[in-house]
Amino acid sequence: MALRPPPSSTAMRAFVTVARLGSTARAAGVVNLTQSAVSKQILSLEHHLGTVLFERNPVGLKLTEAGAIYLPYAEAALEQMERGAMRLAERVAIARPIRLHMVAIAGERWLMERFPVFAEAHPGVDVQFTNYVSENETEEPDIEINHGTPPWPGKEAHYLFGRDVALVAAPELLERMSGFRRAADIQKMTLLQHYQMPAFWAEFTEAHGLRGAVPAHTVRYGYYSVIIRAAVAGLGVALAPRCYVAEELASGALVNPLDIGFTSVTGCWLTRRLDQPSRPGLDAFIAWLRTEAAAFDAATRAA
Repeated sequence: MALRPPPSSTAMRAFVTVARLGSTARAAGVVNLTQSAVSKQILSLEHHLGTVLFERNPVGLKLTEAGAIYLPYAEAALEQMERGAMRLAERVAIARPIRLHMVAIAGERWLMERFPVFAEAHPGVDVQFTNYVSENETEEPDIEINHGTPPWPGKEAHYLFGRDVALVAAPELLERMSGFRRAADIQKMTLLQHYQMPAFWAEFTEAHGLRGAVPAHTVRYGYYSVIIRAAVAGLGVALAPRCYVAEELASGALVNPLDIGFTSVTGCWLTRRLDQPSRPGLDAFIAWLRTEAAAFDAATRAA
């Protein structure tokens, strides 16, 4: 005997809804069909099954014995189809690459050495890293890691690290400059400044009672990695987030004279658009980033 093809999901949904509401008119608005179309779906299902599913009377529709038997199976079938569709949607969401736009130093000094742990735990999550989006790029990043100060309109923001800023210099430079005995001595130094962080100097002078002071010379760079190398080479002193120079401070390539620094209003933040829908892989990645950043920030402050 040949197996019958399964009934359409539209017919089963119409049947379940009519069974619940007892009326094709009321069911029509729920399943987004006309009353006539609902009646036709019910008749089609009855023809398919070879039995009458409802008793029709002036008060409404009531399940027959056959309809009562079939109802839980129809409900279970619809539920399974919905679950299957949800699982497929989740799979697509996880498989879609996550575009992370970030400042280069955050990747160099923090993320990349830790990322293999996340990748191993979430092999199905594809993360694409970039620190520049070209003018021809059509896709916006899913999340961003940038230096700045909240709020960011239209975005949720989570602080990561970087507000603890230290004055750093090569030991050889300080020796050539006859040492560093007080904060005001910075005025005889060359300052290595990140062009996006000009406020660091104002924050430093305010924190140490030097308002109005100026360094002997200022050289601006576009990348912290270059500033750090320039400082190690003895080209000047730098005001840098302590977390980015932790390795050089630990090795002695740079020193933090008199433990001079300040807490900046600027830090490294993770941002995400408020209108972005939830995605399993992305949500897991954001949670992992925040946990790792909190541990990194705490370790840097304790060092």
